[in-house]
Amino acid sequence: MEGLCGKLQAQESALIDTIPQKDFFDVVSKYIKLSKKESEDPNKPQFSAIPAVGYAMHTGWAGIVTANLAFYASKEISSEKKFSTIATNVTYSQFKQMMIPVQINIWTKNNKFNIMSDFRYIKYPSKVFDLGTDSKTSSGYLVDYNGLKLHQTMLMSFAKNMYAGIGYFFDRFWNVNEVDPPNGTITSFQSYGYKNKSTSAGPVLKLLYDSRLNTINPQNGIQANITYRPSFTSFGSDNTWQSLQIDLRKYIRFPANSKNILALWNNTWFTTGGRPPFLMLPSTGWDDSYNTGRGYIQGRFRAANMIYLESEYRFQISPSGLIGGVMFVNGQSFSTSSLRGYKSVVPGMGFGLR
Repeated sequence: MEGLCGKLQAQESALIDTIPQKDFFDVVSKYIKLSKKESEDPNKPQFSAIPAVGYAMHTGWAGIVTANLAFYASKEISSEKKFSTIATNVTYSQFKQMMIPVQINIWTKNNKFNIMSDFRYIKYPSKVFDLGTDSKTSSGYLVDYNGLKLHQTMLMSFAKNMYAGIGYFFDRFWNVNEVDPPNGTITSFQSYGYKNKSTSAGPVLKLLYDSRLNTINPQNGIQANITYRPSFTSFGSDNTWQSLQIDLRKYIRFPANSKNILALWNNTWFTTGGRPPFLMLPSTGWDDSYNTGRGYIQGRFRAANMIYLESEYRFQISPSGLIGGVMFVNGQSFSTSSLRGYKSVVPGMGFGLR
């Protein structure tokens, strides 16, 4: 009986997997008769681009152009071959913020090497607050600055789905200006060490486990990413400091015979030595994907150490997958204002369409 149930469950799952999914181009091509021959050959590059309008507390209304290119960098035939991706989402906001990111993730033949690039330019007037989770909303004020991020790493496989490698991280901020600091008060930015510009640069050591086949829209698998970053004056940094980031993600089909996904995420970000520039401290919404601390304005909490947990449920609304929903709950904790220990966990939750 158990064997029969297992076969039926597998058949039902296979049937669900055969339901064709649709994206924006599928819908457009239905009306303007665009050719989409690339869908007939899964080995051909898959490109999508769409303009959008969004709203967030830290940007106000924003115009966004998002583009993604997914492709196989090698031609070997393998069910475990991973998608390579190039992604960007150019943004200009109501608050005169500009963000131009380019993120590249290349997998070579037999997944032997993983080459990752994260390049970004930002012009970003935004709010900063006092340090720690005990900071008050009233402590926030505007700081304007330009930023450049150049992160490059190369990893080599040493076991199935296991990679290790090195890289170089460069971050620079300039034209840093406190726009409207509170009168008669020494701000956390000032007491920490206000500077008009800062540079952080140095080598990076990275360890990665990644069993996902699709990094743009993971359906299953685990990612564990450990990054140790020492910044040295000999590499151009203003001062020497070190940080450790541990990024853990797991994707589970729930229910198992559906395309709904339960995504679990833990992001731990520690300063292990030295004194990073204020704008390089662990902070809400300043991880590589700008996703931590949803429900709070970007930069709302900041300190030397951060622990973050999130669970997200992604579910289909339309059978094609074109329209879906998401619900999430998270918790974040930062060092106290003295930059030692932890005082409280700040929860967040929300829902939306995707």
